[in-house]
Amino acid sequence: MNEMELKYGCNPNQKPSKVFMENGELPFEVLCGKPGYINLLDALNGWQLVRELRAATGLPAATSFKHVSPAGAAVGLPLSDTLKKIYFVDEDIELTPLANAYARARGADRMSSFGDFISLSDCCDKATAQLIKHEVSDGIIAPDYTDEALEILKSKRKGNYNIIKINENYTPAPIERKQVFGVTFEQGRNELEINEALLGEAVTNNKSVTEAQKRDLIISLITLKYTQSNSVCYVKDGQAIGIGAGQQSRIHCTRLAGNKADNWWLRQSPQVLGLDFLDEIGKPDRDNAIDVYISDEYMDVLADGVWQTKFKTRPNVFTAEEKRAWLDKNTDVALGSDAFFPFGDNIERAHKSGVTVIAQPGGSIRDDQVIETCNRFNMAMFFTGLRLFHH
Repeated sequence: MNEMELKYGCNPNQKPSKVFMENGELPFEVLCGKPGYINLLDALNGWQLVRELRAATGLPAATSFKHVSPAGAAVGLPLSDTLKKIYFVDEDIELTPLANAYARARGADRMSSFGDFISLSDCCDKATAQLIKHEVSDGIIAPDYTDEALEILKSKRKGNYNIIKINENYTPAPIERKQVFGVTFEQGRNELEINEALLGEAVTNNKSVTEAQKRDLIISLITLKYTQSNSVCYVKDGQAIGIGAGQQSRIHCTRLAGNKADNWWLRQSPQVLGLDFLDEIGKPDRDNAIDVYISDEYMDVLADGVWQTKFKTRPNVFTAEEKRAWLDKNTDVALGSDAFFPFGDNIERAHKSGVTVIAQPGGSIRDDQVIETCNRFNMAMFFTGLRLFHH
C-alpha cells in the first residue's frame, strides 16, 4: 500500500487528508484502529527517537509522544520500588527491560503523557502491553508484537486502539520535503549520529564524568533531536525527567523543563508517597491531585469540602521549605540543550534541579560567562558543536 486516507488533518475542518509514498510502499502496517494525522506524526517521530536510543545505548527504549514532541523517553533500566509506586506499576506484572523503558517514559510526566502515542524500539511483549492496557493512550508503534501483547492491546478502546507495525529495515530518502503556504521546503535529513564522540573533553574545570552520565547526556541529545525547538532535556538514571519544548526563550525552556524535573522528584517525597487517596480515585485523578498538591495552588485540593472528595485524611501542607529541602537531595542530573545557552542564568536554574553535567553546542558570545557559572557550581560541561533544532 502506498497511500492511506485519513479522517482529517490536524483539525476536523482540514479535509481531505491522507499519507502516501511517491515511490514504494508505506513503511508501516496498521494492525488495529484508524490512526489520524497527528497520531502518525507522533508515531513516525517517536519511532526514530527510540530506534536511535536503542542503537546508541544497546538497551530497549520507549517514548511517550504528545503533539509531535516527547513527554518522556527512556531506556530499559530496572525500576526501584519508589518508581514503581509513583508510576502506578501493577505488582503482579513481571517487568521486562522493554516494560521498564515504557514505565519510565510514561511516568516521567504523567500529566503530559495522558492520551499519548507510544513508540517502542523492540517487539512489544506481554509485560509492556499489560502496562499500556491500564493507561489512557491513543496508540502504539513498534517493529513487532507477540501474540499475547497484540491480544491485550486490541482489547483497548473497545477494539479501536491504534496499533502500528513499522518496517524496522525501512530507510527514508536522504532528502525530505514539506509544504507551508503552498511553498515546498527541501533539506537533507538530519542523519548525524549522536554518540559519545560528540562529547570530547569538558570545557569546564571539572572534567570528571561517569559512563552513566555520558549515557544520560546521549539520551538527552537524542530526545532533543525529535523535540520541537527551542528545547532542553533533563535526564537521570536513563530516563528523561523534564522536557521543555517549543519555547521562544532558552531560559523559559530551562525553567519549564526544570519544573517538570522538580515535580518528578517531589512525587518521590514522603509527603506525596503518604497521600491517602480514596479507593475509588483512579490514576488520572490521582495524577491531577498530586500535581496540584505539590504546586503553589495546593489549597485547591486541601480546602474543606474538597479534600474529602479525594483523600481519606486531609494531607498536611507541603511547605515551600520542605519542598526545597527535598529538592536539594536530587543530584547527578544531566542536561542537554538543542542550541547554545546565551546566558549563565540557564546554568543557575539547572543547578536548582540537581544538574551536574551538561551538553550543549556552544558558540554563544557569552560562552565564557556560561563556563564560569558552571565552574562556580563545579559542573562539567561539553560543547558538542551540534545544533539540534527540530520543526
